[in-house]
Amino acid sequence: PLTLEDVMHVLDLEQPLGVIVQFGGQTAINLAGPLFKKGIKILGTAVEDLDRAEDRKAFEITLRELHIPQPLGAAATNEAEALEIAARIGYPVLCRPSYVIGGRAMEIIEDESILKQYIQHAVTASAEHPVLIDRYLQGKECEVDAICDGETVLIPGIMEHIEGAGVHSGDSMAVYPPQTLSQRNIDTIVETTHKLAIGLKCIGMMNVQFIIHQDEVVVIEVNPRSSRTVPFLSKVTDIPMAQVATRVILGEKLNDMGYAEGLAPLSKRVHVKAPVFSFAKLRRVDTNLGPEMKSTGEVMGSDNTLDKALYKAFAASGYQLLDHGTVLFTIEDAKKDEAMILARRFLEIGYALMATPGTAQYFRTHGLKVIEVAKIHADSDLNILELLRKNKISLVVNILSHDRSVSSDGFLIRREAVEHGIPQVTSIDTAKAIVQVLESRSFATQTL
Repeated sequence: PLTLEDVMHVLDLEQPLGVIVQFGGQTAINLAGPLFKKGIKILGTAVEDLDRAEDRKAFEITLRELHIPQPLGAAATNEAEALEIAARIGYPVLCRPSYVIGGRAMEIIEDESILKQYIQHAVTASAEHPVLIDRYLQGKECEVDAICDGETVLIPGIMEHIEGAGVHSGDSMAVYPPQTLSQRNIDTIVETTHKLAIGLKCIGMMNVQFIIHQDEVVVIEVNPRSSRTVPFLSKVTDIPMAQVATRVILGEKLNDMGYAEGLAPLSKRVHVKAPVFSFAKLRRVDTNLGPEMKSTGEVMGSDNTLDKALYKAFAASGYQLLDHGTVLFTIEDAKKDEAMILARRFLEIGYALMATPGTAQYFRTHGLKVIEVAKIHADSDLNILELLRKNKISLVVNILSHDRSVSSDGFLIRREAVEHGIPQVTSIDTAKAIVQVLESRSFATQTL
C-alpha cells in the first residue's frame, strides 16, 4: 500500500510545488494530514477543510450551520458509547469505522447483540478512530460529483442508483440522467451540493451521496475527492472532469473555462454504470451485497431507452439474460410480498418458478405455480445444489439480509451459482431491473 514514506521519497526526488490528493481515493486523503505536517503544500481543498468532511463531529457542525438534514447518529469511541447511541437513535443502525476505504467493515446492525459482536470483533473503537453509528434509512440513493473553484459549483450530473439504501455505491448500478427523481428532489440535490461545496471551501472535486427518504433529500456522506464514478460521468457528459478539476486546483476559474453554475445540460441518451465482480476467483467471498464494497471493476451501457441501456450493462458485466428459463427464489419474510409480485412478472414472460419451501408456500397461497425445491442436504432430485450443478436454473434471486455465516444455506447456494456461472442477485431492486429488461424483449404469456 501507498505510505507516507513512499510518497516522501518521491517528493524528495522531484521537489514539486505541491501535491494534489483528490485523485488518489481515500488512501491519498488519509495521507494529506501527515504530508502537511511534513511541510508539503497540499493543492486544492485545504487540509483543515478535508478534515471537516471526514471528521464526524466537524461534519455534523457544518451540516447544522448550513441547515442540511442528515441521518441521526454520532461517533463512538468504545462499546458503551456505541450501545448508548444505537439505543437512542433506534435500530437498525449503519456502523462503520472512520477514514476507511470502500466501506470496509461497514455493516447494517439490527439489534444490540449483533452490535456488541461487531464492536468486539469487527472494529476497534478509540478516540483516534471512532466508530460512526447512523440511523439506517431506507429509500432511493443517488450521488453527485461536483467541481468547485470557491465561487462557482459545476455539477456534471446526478446519478440515480438502481439498488436502494444498504448496498455500497460502488456495488450499485447507477443511471444517468436520473429516471424517477422528481424535479423538486433534483432542485434540492443541486442546492444542497452548492451549499456543501461552498461551505466546505472545496477547491477541486467532491462527491456527495444522498438518500431520498419519505420524499426528503438527506445527505449520507461527503467525500472531498474524486470518486470511482468520475470516469463514467466524464464519458457520458463530455466534461473532462479530472482535467477541469486540476485546472481549478491550479487557480483557474470555471467561468473562464466556459462552465456555468449548477447542473450541466442533460444527455439525451440513457447511460447505466454496472459493477463487475470477481467472485469466481475469490472462493471464500460471499456474493451477498451490503454496505461493504465487493466489486472489482465497472462497465457501462448506453442507449436511447433505460431498458436497452440496462440490457447492455447487464451483458457487459457478464449476465446472460435468457428469454426463457427457470428462476429460483429464496426470500426472507420481510421481502416475500415484493418477491411475489416480481415472480408473477417472471411467469408472465414465460419463466418457470422454483423456490425454497417457505417462499414456495407463500407464492402458492397467492396463486402462483411454483416448484418447491429441497434443502441443500436432502437426498432428492430437487436438491438445490444439484439443480444448480445440472444447469436447471437460469437465475437465482437470493434475498436474505441477515445471512452472515459462511456455513449457511444461503452462502452455499450463492457460491454454487458462482461456480457454475449462473446469474444471481441479492438485491430485490436488481431483480426488478432484470425483469424489466426481459419484459421489454418478450411477449407476455397468459392463459385465457
